[in-house]
Amino acid sequence: MRTEICNFSGFKIHPGHGKIYVRTDNKSFRFINGKCESYFLQRLKPSKLDWTVVFRRMHKKGLTEEISKKKSKRSVKVQRAVVGASLDAIKQKRNLKPEVRAAARAAAVTQAKEKKKEQENKKKAEKAKTASRGAQTKSQQPKVSKLQQKGAAPKVQAKSR
Repeated sequence: MRTEICNFSGFKIHPGHGKIYVRTDNKSFRFINGKCESYFLQRLKPSKLDWTVVFRRMHKKGLTEEISKKKSKRSVKVQRAVVGASLDAIKQKRNLKPEVRAAARAAAVTQAKEKKKEQENKKKAEKAKTASRGAQTKSQQPKVSKLQQKGAAPKVQAKSR
């Protein structure tokens, strides 16, 4: 005995029952009764009619066997070493007291500031040296225009005056 399923309601259709509707494109639909056929031809959605199997599935109605909820896997936190720092070093830093950590940070900041000041002082000294050399060479050289420096012919002086 072969049972079919209604294309609209989802109910089982036993042999000798129901209707078959064949569309002009030769697609056939099986319905359990005229009500289902009529609603199908009116293009009603079976998911909006509460007596259909589709609606009951969507709204989780009439599940005879209560399915136990699937237990979600708990994510396990794993510590990994980062490039440039081993796991032991990371754990050691984490276990340090906040006061010690703050002191180390302050020391590092002051050291960085001192280094920066030294570099700035060096730059100032070099700048002063080059400026003094430039002043000496400028006073010794005759005044020359930019074009003459590039190799242009010197300006011709007026002779009539």
